[in-house]
Amino acid sequence: MDPVVTKRIVLSGYYGFDNSGDEAVLQSILLALEEQGKATGVRFVPVVLSVQPEKTSRTYGVESVHRMRLGQVIRAIRGADGLISGGGSLLQDATSAKTIPYYLAILKIAQWLGKPTFIYSQGIGPVNRSLFFGWIRSIFNKTQYISVRDRESKELLQKMKVSKEITVVPDPVMGMPLGSYEADKHQTMDKPVIGVSVRYWNQDRSELKALAEALRLMLEKSEADLRFLPFHLPSDAAASDEVRAQIGEKFQSRITSAVNVTHPQHMLAEVSRCHLLIGMRLHSLIYAASQEVPMLGISYDPKIDQFMKRLQMPIIATTKSMQPDLVAKEGLRLLKERSSWREDKKGLIYSLKNEAQKPAQYMASFFTKGRDSK
Repeated sequence: MDPVVTKRIVLSGYYGFDNSGDEAVLQSILLALEEQGKATGVRFVPVVLSVQPEKTSRTYGVESVHRMRLGQVIRAIRGADGLISGGGSLLQDATSAKTIPYYLAILKIAQWLGKPTFIYSQGIGPVNRSLFFGWIRSIFNKTQYISVRDRESKELLQKMKVSKEITVVPDPVMGMPLGSYEADKHQTMDKPVIGVSVRYWNQDRSELKALAEALRLMLEKSEADLRFLPFHLPSDAAASDEVRAQIGEKFQSRITSAVNVTHPQHMLAEVSRCHLLIGMRLHSLIYAASQEVPMLGISYDPKIDQFMKRLQMPIIATTKSMQPDLVAKEGLRLLKERSSWREDKKGLIYSLKNEAQKPAQYMASFFTKGRDSK
């Protein structure tokens, strides 16, 4: 048997910001690299660029440097064998015009230093500033591998004239295993549990008011308990408390909230105990799918629509338009037909989980070939 080869890999993404979805992306990539590396005789040593490097090191048992300290970043990349950019929605300018230049600069530094670069299951866009098109095209065409998490991202890159082959794979979190975490024993298990993941979006909070009304209707017409699952702390916890207060005093004994759940596999365990998940956060829906939990997606961004489309499910509401009675009706239907939903989606979910390993498989193969050619 060939000796194990060690490869240091820098990971660039939105890491260390206490966003459960992005932390789940990091955890999923780390686990996929470990699994695929073992299968091919490559030991990956990750070095994560994080805004909280000490916390990231402690949480995941990896090396980490501060993502905004240029000297540390350059030293980390210079000492590495390659760089991963991903996953998540890194290349978009909806939240800030500085986001795209930052992630492209990290890729460019690696390319200047002669390191292979890999785009790992990214969601591309929206990119509203066309001046970014040329930058993305130039840097992406010099990468070794491009994978995106939906067809729309691939089409956007093709519109930018990226000529490199682009592979469409699921979000890496689809492949994250449950791990050893247990969810809090917060409900009696003879009652169904509806998980709820909300975030702030509309200035007037109209979407939260409408959702509160839908949840109140569901509580009136079922025996279910509600479990709020804040994915991005502390803002999602505040949004959850707001919705909970609007539901009213009558049902508070049937409502709980997950508190300080920060490790991705801990939150995955929380979702796994739900009988239905109503989610605004993309990764709450991905968690639900991976655990075969029926879900309702409330869209504030095309990435929600794109993921639900991959599951062959409709969007029941958006932050612009939500009918509480319709949301409640569809939620109660899914709760009642949970078993048939799982049976119907089982094959599709299994396929998505396997496909989520493809980028790590490619990287393990890439470095194995490098070893064999020596």
